Amino acid sequence: MKIKVGLIWRIIIAIGLAILLGWSLPLLHEGFAKGFGRTFATFNMIFGGFLNFVVPLIIVAFIAPGIAKLGKGSGKLLGLATAFAYISTIVAGVLAFFAATTILPNFIKTGQRQIEGNHHVLKPFFELELTPLMGVMTALLLAFILGIGMASINSKSMLAFFDEFNLLIEKVISYIIIPLLPIHIFGIFLNMTYTGEVAKVLSVFAMVFVMIIALHLIMLLLQYTVAGTLNGKNPLMLMKTMAPAYMTAIGTQSSAATIPVTLRQAKKTGASDKVTDFTIPLFATIHLSGSTITLVSCSIGVLLMNGMPIEFGSYFPFILMLGVTMIAAPGVPGGAVMAAVGLLGKMLHFDDSMIALMIALYMAQDSFGTATNVTGDGALAMIVDRFTPKAKG
Repeated sequence: MKIKVGLIWRIIIAIGLAILLGWSLPLLHEGFAKGFGRTFATFNMIFGGFLNFVVPLIIVAFIAPGIAKLGKGSGKLLGLATAFAYISTIVAGVLAFFAATTILPNFIKTGQRQIEGNHHVLKPFFELELTPLMGVMTALLLAFILGIGMASINSKSMLAFFDEFNLLIEKVISYIIIPLLPIHIFGIFLNMTYTGEVAKVLSVFAMVFVMIIALHLIMLLLQYTVAGTLNGKNPLMLMKTMAPAYMTAIGTQSSAATIPVTLRQAKKTGASDKVTDFTIPLFATIHLSGSTITLVSCSIGVLLMNGMPIEFGSYFPFILMLGVTMIAAPGVPGGAVMAAVGLLGKMLHFDDSMIALMIALYMAQDSFGTATNVTGDGALAMIVDRFTPKAKG
């Protein structure tokens, strides 16, 4: 009987082994210990370069056809659905920013991850530069031009090409990046244990996790309070109606895979069939409020650990861009953080080790973020339905 170990458990095992071996390395022969550590440092250097190379391709492959397909919608309904999804995502990001900057500094000492004298860090055996074909912002602009262009001319041949390109890049994520992530995180935590940082980093994990789950619930309560008020219904009863979608998403870790359950439950809230049939599949792609809360909270935790400045004025553009980039989130576990890697590096100046920390933090609660995404879709469907009376019946 073949036992399948989920990604989150593989990451947990990788972190546990890295800590155990990292503590053991100083007890071993110095040459073997450094050679072992530098082997994984070399892998991390290559994997990090490959990830940076693929990021612009992810953006073009997912955003361009996503925008092109949005253009096929039915006018007002499409505009309302897209606007409410974007607003919800931005509100989630702002909520997470102020919560994280208020709560986390009480538990995270600014700059606590910094190492005195980086000569203790395990270095790779060699350096290999994998230059991306284009920058992140260039990829975003190109994706928008192609997406809007395909929608305006109703190009079937170009859309077919990008659909296949989309599938190709998703295979790269599913069969190369995601399977190798545990090894990459193993190498990062091995290095952190060797340098004595890991205790400081792990102390942050639990607090960030608890805060994120609380923010997810607050965001859902906010969404359903608005939906319930507009439709004259009890928000808590509406959330109870959507509970099966929440539980299903925890198991699937995919908004797309949960669509049938989300659609069924959303219709039970009283939203019209026409609106739910159109918006629920759309929201599964463009509405990721739960994932945004996680990404913002985790990124602020990492920024604090590294002693980097955090100001709302300079951080808010990242939230605005994150709302757009979430369209590029592939429908695989960890897809949202993969889509956001480029912005983390470009706008928040994350290095490879910081991105690896982000991935580990994000993956620890990916199921809950996805569950929040799909449960919130039901509230947005009700809101859209309230503002499209002609669509009822």
